[in-house]
Amino acid sequence: MAAAVGSPTTAGAGDPSRAPDPSARRSSRRARRKPSTGRRLVQFDRGLGVRYVAGADEAGRGCLAGPLVAAAVLLDVEALGVREVRALSALNDSKQHNAEAREMLYPVVMRTALRVVVVSRCVRGIDGRGLHRTNLAALRDALARVARPDCLCLVDGFSVPDFGHPQRAVVNGDATSAAIAAASIVAKVTRDRFMHRADGLHPGWDFASHVGYSTPEHRDAIQRIGVSPLHRMSFQSTAYQQLAL
Repeated sequence: MAAAVGSPTTAGAGDPSRAPDPSARRSSRRARRKPSTGRRLVQFDRGLGVRYVAGADEAGRGCLAGPLVAAAVLLDVEALGVREVRALSALNDSKQHNAEAREMLYPVVMRTALRVVVVSRCVRGIDGRGLHRTNLAALRDALARVARPDCLCLVDGFSVPDFGHPQRAVVNGDATSAAIAAASIVAKVTRDRFMHRADGLHPGWDFASHVGYSTPEHRDAIQRIGVSPLHRMSFQSTAYQQLAL
């Protein structure tokens, strides 16, 4: 009987190559316990101590061409049930998704949010007022239109001019807050759709592929055929240096 107690009972114990790896089991358990990105972002917003959370973000700030688009999203975090949180499980900073994933998240955000507002600022406005001032004003205007009493407004990275509601700047907000991440999806999808339509109206710059950002192909097109009405002339870009503007 004593020999039976001491004998190996685990399958594969005599073959070290087949023995279970305890660290692998622990890693597997941790992976199962780790919440989805969207759930983590929702948990952050729920931890702010308010029922209504508004988030704002922009798309197109660093582009050579096209508008700046700001979006704001208002969430009722107490009304987000299991189904809604599951639907938002992939929610994250829009830059972490490809175009297809953003398009899939867009209707989910629109169904889940209490309010969604998009504010667009044209190229001539950016050139006239300056990019930073235009960006702050667009974010402020979007938040002012979604905000309601007793809500907390969140902005990615920095505060905006006062608009009568409490606000908080969140560093890396689009990867931290569900409301800001949702706004980043709305802003990016809205602007990309605009630039795809602009590609047909302004052929030659291939706006559909780079949506106005400073890629080598975009800069080469500027050198070859000049600028379009969508190009921001206030930018100090090397893409413009060889042109007689």
